Formats: sequence, structure tokens, C-alpha cells
Amino acid sequence: MEKLDEVLVRAKQDLSCVNNKEGLGSFYQNYLGKNGKVTELMKQMKDIPNEEKKSFGMAINNLKQELQSLMNEKEKEFAKKKIQDRIDNTKFVDLTIPSNKKRGSLHPITILQEKLIDIFLSMGFTVEDGQEIETEYNNFEAVNIPKNHPARDMQDTFYLDNGQVLKTHTSAAQNRIMKKYGAPLKAIFPGRCFRNEELDASHENTFFQIEGMMIDKDVSVANLIYFMKEMLTNVFGKQINVRLRPGFFPFVEPGFELDISCPYCDGKGCRVCKHSGWIELCPCGMIHPNVLKMGGIDPEQYQGFAFGLGFSRLAMMDFDITEIRLLNSGNIKALSQAKIK
Repeated sequence: MEKLDEVLVRAKQDLSCVNNKEGLGSFYQNYLGKNGKVTELMKQMKDIPNEEKKSFGMAINNLKQELQSLMNEKEKEFAKKKIQDRIDNTKFVDLTIPSNKKRGSLHPITILQEKLIDIFLSMGFTVEDGQEIETEYNNFEAVNIPKNHPARDMQDTFYLDNGQVLKTHTSAAQNRIMKKYGAPLKAIFPGRCFRNEELDASHENTFFQIEGMMIDKDVSVANLIYFMKEMLTNVFGKQINVRLRPGFFPFVEPGFELDISCPYCDGKGCRVCKHSGWIELCPCGMIHPNVLKMGGIDPEQYQGFAFGLGFSRLAMMDFDITEIRLLNSGNIKALSQAKIK
């Protein structure tokens, strides 16, 4: 037992001289290792009378635990010292001093999305989140595109192994939102969409849309035109004229292509609008009765309009970006040059 006390005293003295992890490793080998002092004491158990072996074994275990505890404390000291050394050698920055470096900013898509959300909130619309992975039913059947319908050929879709799809248009959320709120309702739902597009300056396989719906009694095309003009006037900061051309979309009847007067030339004709004075912006129309029925709304009592605005292209117009692929490129140098009107 006296030897145990001697080992403990000696260990404390040796540990006080240890000042790095390498020294701590050597200390462990000298005392707790395979050939260490504590192991040598355990080998002497065979020479101790049987009635004393139990108390001796307990004493050795206590010694091991105390040495291990002392080592743990030493490790904590090293960790604290490492942190303190970093603090002492770090040049701190006063965050209250204005930076002379270039400041960061939000992505053009994020800026425009927040702007559009604020505009529609001011007009009484609620904002909903759409899912990026959708059921085939919500993406197609619920918006009046049944299986084998030729309209599916217009959307080269990414299918998942479980039968679900990457959302090809924000219209995929219509059924879920109609069932959630019923009628009347006014809602927008921005989101990211995916199609297996052939990439070029104006087409990308990942792009952003904002879907809008208004359902109530006595809703007409005039309401659609009003809200679209109001939204576009706020986006571009000046009066924007719109026109509707007939267009086929299975989820609306009648369906339209909505064009806007070119904001670059004020409708006079330029390179951007191909000298026509108009830019095609988004499909829209009155919600098809079948879509209302599948959403649990009686088309005999309620009507509504819907539009799907591709705001990747709207962002290109708003920020003078000529290449849609830049929006997903992560090219900070290129994106930082985008200037909002």
C-alpha cells in the first residue's frame, strides 16, 4: 500500500512537468501502459495473502482512476491554452467600423421574389410554399392533364424511382391549396421548377415560377388583367400595358398568353422584343371547371383565374441579365453586375 502512495506522489510530480500532448502520452505509458508502474504493481498480486488481495485490488483501481482523472484535467488545460493562444494571436475586427470592401447582396431571384410577394400581399393574396417533389397526380391529373394526354409531351419531366416527379410547374400546388382553403381564396405560391430542357440563353432545366389563383363568385378575365397590370407596374416602376392572345393550357378555359409592352423601348420596337413592341410573359386564364371540381370547389357557384409567371425571365428583364444560365451559375462576378431598375 505504501508503494501505491509513492506511485501517486511521483505521478503528480511528473504530471506537473508535462506541458504538451506528447508528454501526456509518455506519462500514460510510464504509469498506465502495458509496462507501466501500475501494471507492475498489479503483477505483485500473486505475492499478497488472499485476505488482502481484495483491498489491494480496490486500491489499485482507485489509483488508476485518480491517474486517469488527473490526465483528463491536464487535457482540459491544454485545450483551454490552445483556445487562449488563438485569441491572443488573432487580430480582431471591430464590426462597428464601416467596411471598405464590397458588400454582399441577395441573389437577383431572391430580390425579385420578395418584391413580388410584397406586391401580392398588398393586394390581399396569401403566400403558400409549394413542394419541389410532387405526386404525379398533383403535377398532372389534378390540373386536367390525364395520362396519355398530349400536353404531357410539352413537359419533359424528371421522374423519381418512387413514381413521384420533380415539379414541372407551380400549378402542381393548385389542388392542394384549393383543398386547404376552399373558396373564396386568393393565393400565390412561388417555387423552383424542373424540366429536362435543352439549355440555351433563355431556357434552363431549373427555373423559378410564381403561380397565382383567385377564386370567388363573379370572377372574370377583367380581374385577371387588373391584377397582372398592377403587379407589372409595381415591378417595373412605370405603367405597363398588357394584351391577351388565345392559348391552350389544359388547366384553364379559356386560356391566354399574356404579353406585356416592351419595358425597354416602351412598345416602339427593339432587339429585345424582336421589334414587335411586345414580350410574351406568362400563360393564364380562367380555371377549368374540372380543376375546380378536383379541388373540391363547385364550378357552378365559383369561378377563378390562374396564372403561372416565370420570374427567372422576369428577373432577366428587371436586372438586365441576357443569359438565363447565369442565374444558377453561382458566378458572383457576373451576378454582382446585375442592376435592378
